[in-house]
Amino acid sequence: MSLSEGKGTLRRANDPLDPDATPHDLLNGAIEWLQYARGLSEFLADLVHESDAVDCRRMALSLEAIAALTNMGVQCTAQAHARTSWEEVQLLHGGQTGAEVRDAD
Repeated sequence: MSLSEGKGTLRRANDPLDPDATPHDLLNGAIEWLQYARGLSEFLADLVHESDAVDCRRMALSLEAIAALTNMGVQCTAQAHARTSWEEVQLLHGGQTGAEVRDAD
């Protein structure tokens, strides 16, 4: 998050996914991103329990990091689902593209 003059603007993590990744690779990536988010959440919870005072600015940055990691896991999962669905359609229609499938019907 970028703070300027007391107002926050949220920036989203946008790591481009590998276009050549298989659905299996994407699901493995999703698991990895979500494990990072879980680990950071647990670490942050421990820090909050042990501290006397919470720095709200740092807490907000930490929560945004967790959101970004979770978002990457969701993106990987969605891409894996889309690619699996696309592969299934191609198998059902003998490798034809969308226009060829519509013309055949």
